[in-house]
Parts: sequence; structure tokens; C-alpha cells
Amino acid sequence: MQSAEAVLGIIRERGRKGLPLERLYRCLFNPGLYLLAYGRIYRNDGAMTPGTTTETVDGMRLAKISAIIDALRGERYRWSPTRRVYIDKKGTNKRRPLGLPTWSDKLLQEVIRLLLEAYYEPRFSDHSHGFRPGRGCHTALQTIYPGWRGTTWFIEGDSSDCFGSLDHSIMRSILAERIHDSRFLRLIDGLCRAGYLEDWRYHATLSGCPQGGVVSPIMSNIYLDRLDKHIETNLLPAHNRGAGVGRIGPTCGCTVRSPSWSRPGASWRPSGCASSCSSCPPATPTTPATDDCATSAMPTTVCHER
Repeated sequence: MQSAEAVLGIIRERGRKGLPLERLYRCLFNPGLYLLAYGRIYRNDGAMTPGTTTETVDGMRLAKISAIIDALRGERYRWSPTRRVYIDKKGTNKRRPLGLPTWSDKLLQEVIRLLLEAYYEPRFSDHSHGFRPGRGCHTALQTIYPGWRGTTWFIEGDSSDCFGSLDHSIMRSILAERIHDSRFLRLIDGLCRAGYLEDWRYHATLSGCPQGGVVSPIMSNIYLDRLDKHIETNLLPAHNRGAGVGRIGPTCGCTVRSPSWSRPGASWRPSGCASSCSSCPPATPTTPATDDCATSAMPTTVCHER
């Protein structure tokens, strides 16, 4: 049997070449992947936090890995409902729901995360920085800093309840485009629909992935990669204008949504633009109200807060 590193390397190369994955479910029978997953998560603070059972990382042994693999071979593995608790949300008075899986589920989720990350990471947008290895808010700022010094406006957006709003049918269809393995997709379906216990009452999961689940970040990245590609391939070419559009930092980053005119035929410039700014041509009342002035604009750098 191949080593975990060799398996992940093969999957990563197929992702880089855009080739589909087949018989991915068989990779879950490799004990080396579970040992690699164990080495990544056993130090986490949540490793000793029980879910709906008393099972934790304490007492972990090779026999537990063998039991998980045997259940997967016969397609008998069943995800346990997560235990829902609420934690304070920073900066607000709101509370965030958090799902706590059992230890066996955490271990299997980490193996699935390793497989999905190996395949999809080479396919993600270079302008996406959230929940990705070696990336984050600091790398997004490092991308912006050298060439965006003349930018006046930045637009911040937030996906409300991102993890809890993922549509299961859309998630499955996105995965099925590249993963041609019905057994693996059924396992993901079971994970998404495992439900949760709140005050020891069972609730069905009709949408989303549990926040606090090991595999939830990579699932949300796969789901929202469509949004990244739509912005880069459709919105930016449609709304950036100027002869010098390219990957150079913007000379003017003004966005005008509702211009007001002092008199018919009057010319104007967005607030913050110097009167000599060559990137902002004089506008007329016939100019659409959604004109964007972003000459030489770089594609948007996205640091998802999901």
C-alpha cells in the first residue's frame, strides 16, 4: 500500500492537471492517512472535548483506526450527531453556534479534508486567502500593499451564516463534477445530514456544515470558489474600464454609485480624486449611474471571512 504522502501527491497532481478523481473512497482504507491526520489534530484544544459521546483522543490506538476502516469497507460507518454549544462572537453581543463532533468523526473528517485539500487547492483562485494552508489575512495584505497604494475605496462583504447556509444539493453537485465516486459522495451526504443535539434534543441538519467540524472550511472554500471565479471572469472585466486594465496596481480606485449633478452638462469627479486624475474622465448626465473608475485595476484580492 502506498504511503500517505504518495497518495496525496498523486491526487494533488490530478487536481493541477484538471483530471477527475475516481475511486477516491478506496483511499480511505489507507492507515497511513489516519496516522497523518492524527498527527495534525491530536494537539488541538478540542481533541479532549467530547461530542455526543465520551470518546476523546485519550486512549487513541491503532485498533480504532482499523475499526473505522472496516466500517468504511462495508459502508457501515455512520456519522454521529454533533453536540451544539454556543460561544461569544467577538465584537458583538451575538453568540455563534459551534458543533462538537466525536473523536472518530474528527479523525475521519481530517482524512477527508486532506484528500479534498490536495485535489482542490491547486484549483482555487490565487486571490482567495481564507482557510488555506500558508495563507490568511496577512498574505492578502501583502498582496495588496505593493501595488494598491493609490486605491481610495475598498469594499468589504461578509457572508452571513456561511457554514450554516450551504445548500446540500448544490454542494453535492459541485463535488460530483470532479469526484466520480458515488460511495465517497454518499459519505459526504451522511456527514452533512448527521444532525446535531442541542440540550440533548436531536435536530435534523437541513442545510450547511457544522461550524466546528474539521472538514467544514474546505467544504465552504469548494462551494464559494464559484463566486471567486465569477467575480474574476465576469464582474471585473465587465466593470473595470480603461485601456490599461491589467495586473498593475490601480492608479485610481474610485467607485461611484449614485452621482448627483449640480446642473445639466456639468462635469464632476468622485470624492477623493484629484482634479488632474487622468483615470477619471469627465462624466455627463448620460453616463450610467453605476460607472466605475478603476483604470489598471488588479483583480480583487479576496480574504474570505467564512
